[in-house]
Amino acid sequence: MSDVKYVYAVARIRVKEKSLLTDMDISQMVGMKDDTAVTAYLADRGWGDQDSADGDAMLRAEERKTVQLMRELKVDESVFHLLAYPNIFHNLKAGIKEICTSESHPEAFYEDETYGREQMLRILRDKDYKALPESMREAAERAAEVMLKTRDGQKCDVIVDRACLDAMERDGWASKHALLREYEESTVAVADIRIAARGQRTGKNAAFFREALAPCRSLDVKQLAKAASEGSEPLMNYLEAHGFAEAAAALKESPSAFERWCDNRLIETIRPQKRNSVSLGPVIAYYLARLNEIKTVRIILTAKANGFTEEETRERVREMYV
Repeated sequence: MSDVKYVYAVARIRVKEKSLLTDMDISQMVGMKDDTAVTAYLADRGWGDQDSADGDAMLRAEERKTVQLMRELKVDESVFHLLAYPNIFHNLKAGIKEICTSESHPEAFYEDETYGREQMLRILRDKDYKALPESMREAAERAAEVMLKTRDGQKCDVIVDRACLDAMERDGWASKHALLREYEESTVAVADIRIAARGQRTGKNAAFFREALAPCRSLDVKQLAKAASEGSEPLMNYLEAHGFAEAAAALKESPSAFERWCDNRLIETIRPQKRNSVSLGPVIAYYLARLNEIKTVRIILTAKANGFTEEETRERVREMYV
């Protein structure tokens, strides 16, 4: 995309930003009676389409709208591909489990023109791993073999998730876009901390951490693995001493507070793009902000449907971009 097109794209994004949900919008939805009231509030703001029969359909419609906008703005395919890594690697995991267990779960897949459910299942049935991105091929073959032989879904997840993080770190760092480099690095670091925290809580050993944690520039995964395998206090000490004191504080508060910190950290990474007008950064930031608000609305709808209190729901919601 040329500099002239950046100016046009950013100008359009500035208009679209005005319709993003604010922290006040989220607070209002948290205080609503039920999920029906939330979906009605969103429909009044233009969310969903004529086929949005429920909250899930509304959120899928919003995801499609966001992708369509990026297409209209002619965002480079290489950028789109990198941003889509978490979804397509997730689809790989879902596809392997469906193939190996013969249990159909269409709702478990993200929509994707190239690696959606039908395409992924076809690739896996035919063992046509060359049809996958190069960064996925080895992990797809290994994970499928593990799942077929052992039915160990967790081992399958570890293999695919590690491959995803490695690809994000490598390809993000190679990107010419500064925001992508920063965002992908932050994403991998946050994911490593999340893996370490969950692994420590469930008593995973050092071998698990060596396989699951992806090297990145923000932290020393060998030290992180050692700390997590030794217990909660060593893990907290490591995080506090290496620039992640807020993560340690959130972990001490509650698991949901920690998950909220993970997503808020990534929003902090993109927020400076609101002051940028001469690069693709604001466009990428808008896309990620939309994913964040859709995720937050999904959390609220799920909480309402399951009878969570307002306090329990509020603890789980994320910060908004605007």
